[in-house]
Amino acid sequence: MHRFLLRARRGLKDGLRFVRHHWRLIGIWVISAGLVFVGGTMLWAATLQIPDLSALENRRIDQSVQIFDRTGQVLLYDLNQNVDRTVVPLTKISTNIQAATIAIEDPAFYQHRGISPMGIMRALFVDLTTLKFDQGGSTITQQVVKLTLLTNDKSITRKLKEWILALKLERTLTKDQILEIYLNQAPYGGPMYGAEAASEGFFGKAASDLSIAEAAYLAAVMPAPTFYSPYGNHKDRLDARKNLVLDKMFEHGYITETQRDEAKVATVDFLPQRKNSIVAPHFVFYVQQYLEDKYGQDALDAGGWKITTSLDVDLQTHAEEIVNRNALANVDKYNATNMGLVAIDPKTGHILAMVGSRDYFDDAIEGNYNIALAERQPGSAFKPFAYAQAFSEGYTPATVVFDVQTQFSTGCKADDFTTDPDTGCYAPVNYDNQFRGPMSLREALAQSINVPAVKVLYLAGINDVLKLSKAMGLTTLGQADQYGLTLVLGGGEVSLLEMTSAYGAFAQNGTHFPSLAVLKIEDSVGHVIEDNTEAIGSQVLAQHAAEDINDILSDPVARAPLGENSLFAFPGRDVAMKTGTTNDYRDAWTVGYTPNLAVGVWAGNNDNSSMVKRVSGFIVGPAWSEFMNYALTKVPAESFTRTETDTSQLKPVLRGQWQVPGSDGQIHEILYWVNKADPLGPAPSNPNTDSQFRLWDPPVVARYGAAGGYSGPSSPNQPQTIPYVPPSFNPAFSPSGGSIIPQ
Repeated sequence: MHRFLLRARRGLKDGLRFVRHHWRLIGIWVISAGLVFVGGTMLWAATLQIPDLSALENRRIDQSVQIFDRTGQVLLYDLNQNVDRTVVPLTKISTNIQAATIAIEDPAFYQHRGISPMGIMRALFVDLTTLKFDQGGSTITQQVVKLTLLTNDKSITRKLKEWILALKLERTLTKDQILEIYLNQAPYGGPMYGAEAASEGFFGKAASDLSIAEAAYLAAVMPAPTFYSPYGNHKDRLDARKNLVLDKMFEHGYITETQRDEAKVATVDFLPQRKNSIVAPHFVFYVQQYLEDKYGQDALDAGGWKITTSLDVDLQTHAEEIVNRNALANVDKYNATNMGLVAIDPKTGHILAMVGSRDYFDDAIEGNYNIALAERQPGSAFKPFAYAQAFSEGYTPATVVFDVQTQFSTGCKADDFTTDPDTGCYAPVNYDNQFRGPMSLREALAQSINVPAVKVLYLAGINDVLKLSKAMGLTTLGQADQYGLTLVLGGGEVSLLEMTSAYGAFAQNGTHFPSLAVLKIEDSVGHVIEDNTEAIGSQVLAQHAAEDINDILSDPVARAPLGENSLFAFPGRDVAMKTGTTNDYRDAWTVGYTPNLAVGVWAGNNDNSSMVKRVSGFIVGPAWSEFMNYALTKVPAESFTRTETDTSQLKPVLRGQWQVPGSDGQIHEILYWVNKADPLGPAPSNPNTDSQFRLWDPPVVARYGAAGGYSGPSSPNQPQTIPYVPPSFNPAFSPSGGSIIPQ
């Protein structure tokens, strides 16, 4: 090693000596190479030609992006079919549109010579650090070059071409000519290209007649027409960006402060979205948003791509018909105007069907709003995640907790069974105002009993339940302090797509495959740009815990007291399911699955108004059951695995033996026997160190007294005759924005 270092040091000295003696020669070679490179670049730049003005103005979108079903044979939508583009002179485009576009897109448009040096430096930094080469279209001139002259490849060479052609274009055309081309070529969403087509499509007006507020909306749509579409799920984001455009217009002197403020509050009505030839519109625009987010709008304009998606057209067709018919029936019966459905293959995450409303083109219910992506409270449909975490920590389906009136707020007395926003007291009730006494976790989950569920959430740990839920795909959930113990009763907000995907992880014994809509993307010559045909999943939940959930949710005997067996029975098939209804009956859910199919259905009103007070089994169960019955004919019969586990060494309470007396001869709640931080470890030496023990235990001791004094039904899952103390609380109250009374 020492000899090697000596040789290296000697070589370095020789190299430095050579440089000192020949620095002039080396300098000449470096300068010569630089001059050759610069000369070559200039020569190459000189060969780049700008087409004449008429060629630019008449540029057509020839290469279409086509979206197909999973077979690659059924065309769902051609993004550029029936392109709507009416070329008009700049004098026919409102100065409001011109000002709004320049203010938000390129405020220095009339000052620069085609490129922005600072913008280029910023773009170079981002491109070199990300290696995506998708920056640099910061000026309107550059965007004209991208829209009219260049192919869609992402490379340094293309970027150089863009800059050089932008400089040349500025010498060839006037600023007004460049702006005119841009406002006639820019995409505004769907088949609309150019300000004239967008003005007619959005507002039914010529581009020359748009108000300041309407023009601001037009400019706000431009950077991401699918995301900011007034017909999609991000209207609130469009409104915010419209206000940003107005702020920029005021900042750069195009409008006065009064005009800005008036435009911000002005009522702007968009025309209903035009009907066109499209299959599964909510799904198609979900795919389009994915493409736009990943590849940019220019890729959608002229990519010539073939998109093979995950959609099963037959399932989609049946789903749309079932949703439409059942949703219309619910209008009179339950005051529920809308419904959504998602079907997923849990083995791959492939989205097989997505219905975002009863009718995409029904403007009366905002049918273009995709309820499958909306964040709504799931009610009791969230409970399985808490139970799954508990099972992974050592609790079992036989473990017993007591369904008795319980105060959960440590700031309140144990015998104060109220829920009050002022005091913070929280004592949830069950959907039927009954309390059942000792219950196994199997019966408690299958029958969707609230008090045991809250206790299970506490035992499992709110943070751990949230961590598991997010790993299973519920990405919209926040932090523990946002929910408290109301989380298990549906206090968080999730989407139908993510809930169905997360339940799919149960179906796959704890392995989660993220939901997937795009299987393959190919360019115009068949080169594969993206390939997702090989599914990749992650084990996010212990297999035994998932098996326990599957066994409980598919157990008709445990679910029998709910009286829903006929609706949710599938003879000869292993099907697990869970319902959920939120407070004030704003959301009704049914989510269920087999090992090879997961289906979620939501019903309610887009405006969050209440339905008639019925449990979800009545409101949404029929549609879910009908679709599941059909879908099961298309997938092979598979059964859930049920691995036998030895629980003989567990504590009696974890095995369901709740009548074991404590050292004081009394019957106690589970916290007397279990340290929640170590449920499989020794019993706590002093249970009072757990803040919830003083709240949970007194009602149990008071009801059941000394060991042997219990005289209730022999089966702990039968409802007990326990005096019910009506809580004095405001039904609209919830620590997380809506008190949940789920089923």
